[in-house]
Amino acid sequence: MENATLLQLYSFLIYLVSGIIIGIFFDVFRILRKSFHTSDLLTYIEDIIFWIITGLFLLFVLFQISDGEIRIYHIIALLLGGILYLLTMSKIFIKINVKIMTFVKSLLHNIVLIPLKGLFFIIKKLFTPFTFFVINVKKIILNPSKKLKKLEKKKNKKQKVVTERRILRKNVEKYN
Repeated sequence: MENATLLQLYSFLIYLVSGIIIGIFFDVFRILRKSFHTSDLLTYIEDIIFWIITGLFLLFVLFQISDGEIRIYHIIALLLGGILYLLTMSKIFIKINVKIMTFVKSLLHNIVLIPLKGLFFIIKKLFTPFTFFVINVKKIILNPSKKLKKLEKKKNKKQKVVTERRILRKNVEKYN
């Protein structure tokens, strides 16, 4: 009889710890939400992932510890473990990990994003003449009649200027 009681106490403690672990899983998802602002759709997906992980974890514990038998004290131990964790350690766990995530984000920003922004700026400056050329060629290809008319007008203006210069030269030569 004493052996059975110890076994039940052992399984109660295992389920109590499992409730704490589920509370930690829950806080990990809360930390991700606080650290990275996500859309509602992504939040729903995170919730589904949380419940899948929790369900698989509970199935694993259920079959490893009590051979798939569910007892009322198992459920009480799970709830008690989760509530104890959420009331005692959850706030501290979240504060510490949000600070860690904020530090990691700023570190990644300084190490990765700032050099990448500089690289993109340099690439943009290098390719500006090329993009200018591509844009103008694109305009010529897409609107050839407008460009041709403009080119003809310029050509006609140049010819007119050249013709006027010739006439002026002839007149100057005549009177000299």
